[in-house]
Amino acid sequence: MPKGLERRYGFGHLHFITFSCFRRLPLLKSVRARNLVVETLGELRPRYHFKLVGFVVMPEHIHMLIGEPRAASPSVVIQVLKQRISRDIPHPELPQFWTRRFYDFNVWSREKKNEKLHYMHTNPVTRGLVDEPKEWIWSSYSFYAGTGGVLLSIDRVD
Repeated sequence: MPKGLERRYGFGHLHFITFSCFRRLPLLKSVRARNLVVETLGELRPRYHFKLVGFVVMPEHIHMLIGEPRAASPSVVIQVLKQRISRDIPHPELPQFWTRRFYDFNVWSREKKNEKLHYMHTNPVTRGLVDEPKEWIWSSYSFYAGTGGVLLSIDRVD
């Protein structure tokens, strides 16, 4: 682990996690790739017993807001997710699919949780991919807006 990086697990906090494709290449730009990320994330939830509070799958990175898994650490969940996606979306011309590290921010308050959800849900708009958050289906926005059409069930945490 790099010097100064300390992951804080075991406090029951939510974790705002971000990880990127190698060199921030848009390896998740296809509908198939983004759907595969959502499907794989859904398969890992019951295996590792974690709450999924929010997510967005962007063309070159992923944001998630998850509870601490009962069956592993968030690090293990991210490792398995990255392995499965890179196996199922091969890019043999690249030395790797993902950056080696991931960003993990402990979220301990309702205000910070809402801030991170807002950031995730507006990310596709900020990046110019859509005009409104509801247009980007690879996120948890529809759950919170109550508009239906959510690709993955979300756990409400107050």
